[in-house]
Amino acid sequence: MLVALNKPYGVLCQFTAGDGRPTLAAYVRQKDVYPAGRLDHDSEGLLLLTDDGRLAHRLTDPRHKQPKTYLVQVDGEVSDEALAALRRGVLLKDGPTLPAQAARAAEPEWLWPRDPPVRYRRSIPTSWIEITLREGRNRQVRRMTAAAGFPTLRLIRVRIGPYALDGLAPGETRVLG
Repeated sequence: MLVALNKPYGVLCQFTAGDGRPTLAAYVRQKDVYPAGRLDHDSEGLLLLTDDGRLAHRLTDPRHKQPKTYLVQVDGEVSDEALAALRRGVLLKDGPTLPAQAARAAEPEWLWPRDPPVRYRRSIPTSWIEITLREGRNRQVRRMTAAAGFPTLRLIRVRIGPYALDGLAPGETRVLG
């Protein structure tokens, strides 16, 4: 079985007690499925869950290089230089990243409000980037945008390989197979 979940902001990618914080158990009704990969509690969007160990391995192992696409709201008006740096790969404390696909994006029309909302500062604009990675280090997108000079304010995963968020509302699941 393969299940897609639109993981809400603030939800931990685990089923067991989260010290008072919400977990997947509040959203996933299917039994014996486990996350194929993770999203930080402060990230939102597509999370795949499965009961098939081989499929989970294929989705998460870096050797299979499943592309993962994110919409990222950043602090400031993203520059051409920052996008070029993301496309080349940036140097992080744990080494250089692989080149990413990165482009400016419009704020999606389908975007749901976040609770709590992203901070708003009238004097500093925000902008959106669509970024696709083929590796998956801890908090990598956030660290990459910060290294390029544009800290992440909101991070939404919209695609993993051939699987997309496709209209799932936050907290909703869809059985894919």
